[in-house]
This record gives sequence, structure tokens and C-alpha cells, in this order.
Amino acid sequence: MKTLLVSSLEPSANLHLEPLLKELTGTKIEGIFDPKFGEPLYPSSDFSIMGFVDALSKIKLAKRAIKEMVSLSFKCEKVLLIDSPAFNLPLAKAIKEANPKTRIIYYILPQVWAWKRKRVKKIERYCDRLCSILPFEDRFYNKSEFVGHPLFDEIREFKNGVAKNGIVAFLPGSRKSEIKALMRVYEEVAKSVKEKKLLAVPSHFKGSIKEIYGDVNDFEIVYDAKEALLRSDFAFVCSGTATLEASFIGTPFVLVYKAKKIDYFIAKRFVKLKHIGLANIIFDFEGLEPLHKELIQDEVNAKNLLDEYINLDRVRFFERSRKLREILKGGSAKRVGEIIKN
Repeated sequence: MKTLLVSSLEPSANLHLEPLLKELTGTKIEGIFDPKFGEPLYPSSDFSIMGFVDALSKIKLAKRAIKEMVSLSFKCEKVLLIDSPAFNLPLAKAIKEANPKTRIIYYILPQVWAWKRKRVKKIERYCDRLCSILPFEDRFYNKSEFVGHPLFDEIREFKNGVAKNGIVAFLPGSRKSEIKALMRVYEEVAKSVKEKKLLAVPSHFKGSIKEIYGDVNDFEIVYDAKEALLRSDFAFVCSGTATLEASFIGTPFVLVYKAKKIDYFIAKRFVKLKHIGLANIIFDFEGLEPLHKELIQDEVNAKNLLDEYINLDRVRFFERSRKLREILKGGSAKRVGEIIKN
């Protein structure tokens, strides 16, 4: 049995890891990942953070984990890094310097098109294969390979028209800090929405819903974001992977983003993009108008959210959602699996 060292820190990274593992039958994995895939060195949840300030508290843990991952690399045939460049780039450097013959594959590349473009040299120096999931990334990387997008591996059902289900979904994110920042606004919005209301809760929060979300009596709890999006005809979605899922599925939505003021200030200083939603960023690189509305910081209030809910052009959104799927083409798991096996 071959052994693969995996570094998959984020909930979204583990979502993308799952279909990939189905392509790697007969392969044992070690490292950092969701415990549902086996026995990790550290569970991904140990590294859950939101923003620059939260990251400071994880520095000691990260240094210890990198040291242990380097030791594990000598027992593994190859290394797979997924997203999370703040951890995975130092890890790649440490492994390559200690164990130069180890092949390192980076899947879901650092977003150098958003900030820190100088990282390209480091990434290409320490990583052997660069698996890109966005068709425009070859403008920034010299040796990246577009492998398709993982959402095609994870989502098999799409809207086939403008839905009228009488259901609205509320997605406040997957981290405690972002959930608490949005739930007060969501609760206020929910009082003005007559339709049935779904609240998407990550499964790892099942035992602490009241503590994290507060009063949820007005909502039906759903433990799968994609299920919530497929069932609903509109959604309020926290910035992150779920915004691309909603765009992909064809569920009209508004992106909401509310971070700590210091984190937002730092992000604005360094990230030079017109948009924060990935679908909008993709459209911008394609020379197209934004796919969806973005409400950020002080714009996140009940009035603005309800205005979007009432006034959004759902037919136009559906047509542009199909365009997004055309741009992203097919899934990525099979191609990445081939790269790892070969």
C-alpha cells in the first residue's frame, strides 16, 4: 500500500479531498485532515482560524506540526498540499530542504492573483506539480496545469430554471467568529421573510448550536450547505466556498462579509481585487460583469439584505450561472489522482 502525506487544513479543502481519495484506492494517507478519512497526525479543526489576528494564536502549533510532518515525509512516497498557503508553503520548504527527493503536489494553488505575487518563485521552487482549479491562473504561474474544478466532482445536481420553492437559505459560514458576526443580522432578516427558512450548520457544530448560533427556533437546521442551496430559491451566503457553490448550482444569493475591523483593514491594504466572491473574480478575469451582489462590513444590515432578496433579477442570475459552469469545464479529482499515482 502506498502512503501519501496530506496537508488539508480547511473545511473546504477536506470537501475537495473526499472525491480525490476515491480516485486513490489502495493509498494510505498520513498528516493533517478531517478524522473521517482516517487517523490524522492533527485534525484539521485544530487549525481553524478567521483572519490575521486569530492566526497569531496558532503559530506555535504550526511550527510543531511542520516539524512532525517533515519526519512523516520520509515514510511517504509523495506529499499533497491543499490550499492554506500560510501553512503549506513553509511546510513545502521544510520538507524539500530536509528530503529533496520527495515529490510535492500542490492542489488548489495560493491566490497570487489576489496578493503576494512574489510567492510564485517559492511555490515553483519547492513544489513539483501545480494543480490549478481556475482557468486564469496560468497568467501568474509559469508551470501550473489547469485540472478542472472540484465542484464538478462534488455537485451533480443543478437548478434547471428559476425556482419557486418558497424556501430561503441562510449560510453564516463555517467558523465561530464569522457565524457570530452574521447571526444577529440573519435573525433580523428572518423575521421579515415569510418563506420557510433553512439554516446551514457545519456537522462539527451539531452539539453546540445554541452556544454558537443562539436562538434558531425560526429555522430548519440543515447540515449540508449544498442541500440547503439546492432546496432554496434564494440564499444569504457568507463569503467563502459556499458563494461559489451557490453560483455553480444556480441559487440566487447575496454575498455577505463581516470581519473584525483590524482584519478587514489589513485585507484591504494588501488585497487588490474588485471583488471578494470567487465567481465575481472569475467573471472579472473573463471580462464579464459581476455575477452577484456583495455586501461588505457596514453594508451588512437587514435592510440591504432584504432589498437584494426582493429585487434581484433571478432569470439573469440563472443564465449567468450556466456561463460559470461553461468557464470551469469539468471536475478535477480524476486528473489530480492521475498526477499523484504517476
